[in-house]
Amino acid sequence: MSDMSQAFMNVKQLADYLHLNEKKVYAMAAEGEIPATKLTGKWLFPKSLVDRWLLESCHSGMMADRLLLSGSDDPLLQATANRLTQHLRTKALFSYTVTGTKLGLELLAQGHADACAIHWGRAEESDVRHPALLQQFSQSKHWILVHLFNRSQGLIVRPMDLERMQDPNEALDYSTRWVTRQEGAGSQRFLNEWLAGHAFPQDQLTVGSVAFSEREVASLIAKGEADIGPGTLSAAREFGLGFIPVCDESFDLVVPRNVYFRNLLQNLFEFLQSPEGLSLAQRLQGYDLSRCGRLIWSSDPG
Repeated sequence: MSDMSQAFMNVKQLADYLHLNEKKVYAMAAEGEIPATKLTGKWLFPKSLVDRWLLESCHSGMMADRLLLSGSDDPLLQATANRLTQHLRTKALFSYTVTGTKLGLELLAQGHADACAIHWGRAEESDVRHPALLQQFSQSKHWILVHLFNRSQGLIVRPMDLERMQDPNEALDYSTRWVTRQEGAGSQRFLNEWLAGHAFPQDQLTVGSVAFSEREVASLIAKGEADIGPGTLSAAREFGLGFIPVCDESFDLVVPRNVYFRNLLQNLFEFLQSPEGLSLAQRLQGYDLSRCGRLIWSSDPG
C-alpha cells in the first residue's frame, strides 16, 4: 500500500489514490487538469493540492462558499471586501489578506489563496510587466489576469511638507525620514524605480521604519514617525495627508481559471461596477474603473 502521508505522489500512487489507471493520470497531468509538476522528466503531484482540487471539483463543494484574496494592498479593494462581507453575513466568507504582490503570488501558487491582487509598475507598462511576473510561476498556465482599476500612485507626506517635498533633493536629504514597504510589495517596487530615476542609491535612503500596508504607511506619517513614503492618493486622503502624484498604475487580479466563475468573485466585479462601488471609488479618490472586469491576459493552457 502506498504511503499517503508524504507530500508528493508519483503517477502510480496518484492512480491508486484516485482509483484511476495510470494512462488517465498521465493524460490529466499533460492537459493541466490536475495539480502537478514535472521533475527530471517525471510527474509529481502535491497531495495537499490534489486534495484541494478534489474539493473544488465537487458539485456545490465547500470551496464555493468562500473566497480568499491575497496580494497587494488597496483601500478601495479593502472597503469593497468589508461591504461584501457584511452583505453576505453568514452565507459565505470573503477574506482579503494583504501580503504584497510577490508573497501573494507565492500563496496563490501553493493553493493557499483563491486570487491575488497585483501591481508592478506604471499602467502603460503593465500589459508587459504583469504577464512577465506571472510567468515566473509554473502554475501561471492555469491563471488568467483580470483588470480591477487604475489608481494614482506617488509619495505621501504631511500637508505642511507638501510644497517642500516636491523638490526631490529635499525628499532625498539625509534628514528626511522615510517609511518604506517590504520587499516584494508593488509599492516598494515603485519606490525603487523612483529612486533609480533620480540616480539615488537605495541603501543611502534614511529609513526609519518598514510598513506592510498602505494604511500603515499613512498612519506612520500622520503620527509624525516618518516624513514621507510610497502610497496611493486614496491612502493619503484617508489620513488627511498631502500627496505627490508620480504615475498611474494598473491594479489587477490574478485568478485560476477554475475560480473565475465562482459567484463570490463575480460579486466583487459587480460591486465595483455598481453605482455604490463607483461612488465609493469617487469618495476615496484616485481611481479609474472604466475597464473593471476586463480580461487582459490568459496563458495558453496547451
